[in-house]
Amino acid sequence: MLRKENSRSYQEFSDDGYEQTAHACEEVRVNPGESDDSAFPVGEDDAVVSNTLRGFNSACLKNVFSTLLMFIYLLLTTVAVFLAYQTITDFMEKLSHPVMSVNYKEVDSFEPAGIALYLGKAQLLSCKHHHHAYIPPLVSPGQPEEGDCVTEEVTYMGPYSNHTRKTALVVQGPTDVRNRELIFLQFSQNETGEDFSSISYMLFSRFSDLTKSTDKAAFMQGCERNYSIWMFSGGFRTWVKMSFVKTSGKGVESVEFRQESSVVKYNDRRAESERDNQLFFIVFEWRDPFIQEVHDVSCHNCSIVTANPWNTIAILCGVFMALFKAANFAKLSVKWMIKIRKRHLKHRERELTHIS
Repeated sequence: MLRKENSRSYQEFSDDGYEQTAHACEEVRVNPGESDDSAFPVGEDDAVVSNTLRGFNSACLKNVFSTLLMFIYLLLTTVAVFLAYQTITDFMEKLSHPVMSVNYKEVDSFEPAGIALYLGKAQLLSCKHHHHAYIPPLVSPGQPEEGDCVTEEVTYMGPYSNHTRKTALVVQGPTDVRNRELIFLQFSQNETGEDFSSISYMLFSRFSDLTKSTDKAAFMQGCERNYSIWMFSGGFRTWVKMSFVKTSGKGVESVEFRQESSVVKYNDRRAESERDNQLFFIVFEWRDPFIQEVHDVSCHNCSIVTANPWNTIAILCGVFMALFKAANFAKLSVKWMIKIRKRHLKHRERELTHIS
């Protein structure tokens, strides 16, 4: 019994398996194209390849765009560094060459300046004060006349040579600038063998400094070292208009005179016998009632400042902020590029694994 049942069950199993196998083979014989398509799907492979190419093209475009952005920001960073260098260079140059501030102070009168005249062989004929820039006609030119000027004669050794003795006739200068006070001086000199004849003069700040000085010779030596010497010629009337300039900075204060001069020829109407002496005429007057004060901006005691240092500081801050922003953006761009690259490689590896 057991053998019959086993043989029967084996026969049923074999019959079922045979029927299934035969049915599958018939399906293969009937639809061979469907079997091939289902085993190797061609449409899905084309879709995978096209998606891979599309992803690769987009990644390439992103990389090119990122590289272009990096190049632009590197260019901007280079420009910002150059501007920062130029700004710092200009700032250092301003520190080494500070800007001078000029102020004009109006006064009613000046302290009388000192006018040192080096006559040589010439002789002072007259020295008179006049007002309102008017000089009356000459009455007796070439003849000595009474004057109203304050004068003082000083003899000293030249500051640049101990063997040169100089004699200076110092005249007190005009003071009343509102009424245009002036000093008119007349000199005469005998004919000499020189080709040109002239008289030298020097201006210094205050006549009172000479009168108060205990050593007038040393005072005149110091004035000659610090002030310039000018000249005026014979046969002309030289009109000198003075201006006063004070310069202060770094704890040092200096004074100088600036002058404008005009020259007019003298028409000598004397007789031929009286023309042996050559005449010199000179006029000293203040140009305007203003004292020009020049201050160094870097001086701590100066109250006048024309340049604002905050402008330079603001420019420097803006430049450095632009540099920081550019560097930060460049760092973020690099991180983004690395991230995109990693994502692209991971996606590509996944696609290759799927295809394989």
